[in-house]
Amino acid sequence: MPLSGTPSVGRALAARGIVPGVVAMAFVGSLVAVSRTLVDAPLFAVQAVRYSIASCLLFAVAKLAGAPVVRPRGAEWLWLGGIAATGLVLFNVAVVRGVAQAEPAAIAVAVACVPIVLGIVGPLLEHRAPRRRALLAALVVTAGSIVVEGAGRTNAIGVAWATLVLACEAAFTLLAVPVLPRHGPWGTSAHSVWMGAVMFVLLSVFTEGTAAVTRISTAEWEATAYLAAVTVLAFVLWYSTVARLGPGRAGLLTGVAPISAAVIGLVLGTHAPSPLVWLGMVVVISGLVVGLQPAVGVGSPAPSTDKGLIAR
Repeated sequence: MPLSGTPSVGRALAARGIVPGVVAMAFVGSLVAVSRTLVDAPLFAVQAVRYSIASCLLFAVAKLAGAPVVRPRGAEWLWLGGIAATGLVLFNVAVVRGVAQAEPAAIAVAVACVPIVLGIVGPLLEHRAPRRRALLAALVVTAGSIVVEGAGRTNAIGVAWATLVLACEAAFTLLAVPVLPRHGPWGTSAHSVWMGAVMFVLLSVFTEGTAAVTRISTAEWEATAYLAAVTVLAFVLWYSTVARLGPGRAGLLTGVAPISAAVIGLVLGTHAPSPLVWLGMVVVISGLVVGLQPAVGVGSPAPSTDKGLIAR
C-alpha cells in the first residue's frame, strides 16, 4: 500500500489543502465587511487603485518566491479575462452595492452558497462524478446559509446583489479550472488581477472621470490599501486550495466567509448578527466538517488538479 494512502498522510495532505482555503475565505469575509466603508467612494476608481497595487505586489512576490508567471496563450486569455470580469469586476460591484442594502453577513453568506454549485459543476469539469458526501455537505452548508440570509438584515435589492455575488464567486473558481494546470495559483492570480485592474481603470475613466481618484477620502484610502494586500493573499491561497482539493471540495470552504464577515462586522461596530444568524453559521460549520472528510482509502488529492502546483 503506498504511503500516500495511509490515514495520517492523507489527513496531512488534506490539511495542506484545507488551511489555505480557510484563511482565504476568512479574508473574503473581511473584504465584505470592510467594503461597507467604500459605499460612498468612487467605486471604479477605488477598485482600479486596489487591483493595480495588488497586481504589482503579486508579480513582485511571485518573483521573490521563485514562482514563474508565464504568458497566457490561446483560449487562456478568455478564461483569465472571464475570471477578471466576473470574479473581480462584477463581484466587487455587487459586494459594495450589496452592503449598502444589507448587513455584511447577509451578503457574505451568498459566497457560502457556492458549494451547491461547485459540488456539482466542479467535478464534472474534471470529468468525475460528484461525491455523494460533498453534495450532502453542500446542501447542509447552503441550508445554513439560507438561515443566515433569511434572518439577516436585508431587502429585495440586497438579495438581488447577493445572488450576483453568488454567481460571480462560483465563476471565480470554475473559470480557473482550465488554466490552473499550466499557470498554477500564482500565474492565475497575477493575470486575472492585472486584467481586472485594466477593466476598472477603463470603467473609472469613462464613467467617473479622470479626477475620480482625488475624491477618495483618507479612510477610503486605508480601506483600499487593506483590500489590495488581502487580495494578494486571498487569491494565491484560494487557487492553491482549488489546485489541491479540486473545485468541489474547495467550494465547501466558502462557508467560512459569512462567519468571518459577521465577526469582523461586529468588531467594526456594525449591526450585530441575530441569534438565528449565528445558528445558521453553526449549521454551515457542520456541513464543512462532514464534507471535508477525505474519502475512505483516498489520501491524496485528485491527480488532475494536483498537477497544477508543479506544471506551471
